[in-house]
Amino acid sequence: MSDNFAAVGVLLIFAVALPVIMMLMPKLLAPNKPHAEKLTAYECGNEPLAKTAWRGFKSNYFMYAIVFTAFDVETVFLYPWALTFRKLGTFAFIEMFIFITILLVGFWYAWKEGALEWM
Repeated sequence: MSDNFAAVGVLLIFAVALPVIMMLMPKLLAPNKPHAEKLTAYECGNEPLAKTAWRGFKSNYFMYAIVFTAFDVETVFLYPWALTFRKLGTFAFIEMFIFITILLVGFWYAWKEGALEWM
């Protein structure tokens, strides 16, 4: 039993240490030679439209992406259900009906709140 906890402990240490090491490596190994030209904002070879690269833009683009990702991930659950539909029976059909109803309610709410409006 303690072997299982040791494996989890080693995995936890590795999961914490690896990202920290990966973030520190560029700081320690990469050359740091700042220059005025390097520190300017760069927009695909064009002159920047603003004085800094930190311009405000609408958060609706993020909402659109989040809603798309949420519904895209949720529809992945439909594929295994469709493959085993005949074996699962009526109970699985009712569960999937509830699942799709929740998705439609979420879609309706996102539409009502304007998360799907592009402009």
